[in-house]
Amino acid sequence: MDVLSVMTDEELVRTYFVGNNLAFDELLERHKKNVYNYILFIVKNKELSEDIFQDTFIKAITTIKQGRYTESGKFRAWITRIAHNLIIDHFRQEKNENTISNDETQVDLFNNVSLCEGTVEDEIISSQIVNDVRRLINFLPDNQREVLEMRYYQNLSFKEISDATGVSINTALGRMRYAILNMRKMADENRMILTTE
Repeated sequence: MDVLSVMTDEELVRTYFVGNNLAFDELLERHKKNVYNYILFIVKNKELSEDIFQDTFIKAITTIKQGRYTESGKFRAWITRIAHNLIIDHFRQEKNENTISNDETQVDLFNNVSLCEGTVEDEIISSQIVNDVRRLINFLPDNQREVLEMRYYQNLSFKEISDATGVSINTALGRMRYAILNMRKMADENRMILTTE
């Protein structure tokens, strides 16, 4: 009998935290259907549901690995709450993008220099950032670079990346997380500024 399959969610979280990635695979397998169906029920859009589902488990992985998971005995409720918060964030952001009118703000949106098309200087800075990011990507380990490029440059879902690379979704999520952490570290070490602000 598979030892992981008889563990409680909390035991799996602890096992994953100390380095057994298969423990998270078991948690994912155990809860993916309920979490995905919950998201789909609310957002009513399959593609958006898949994105929020992936973001939910990325956030769970990050929280557990940072030692911040404290929901003893309530993993399912915790993971569903993460999904719920991400859904709210998505709709809040969508609402903000779609409902700003000039009448509702103190700043004149139609005569605001900060909202105009970028200057030549802005374009040079943006181009430099893109080049710096590309250079950093080239220094990543092959498996991290592959996942990052598939996600951001080919716009593949983590399920598609998992299928294409022959690894579990959890492994693909982990590689993406480490790719981002490694790029941040390299940027800090080389004093690179990767934002326009």
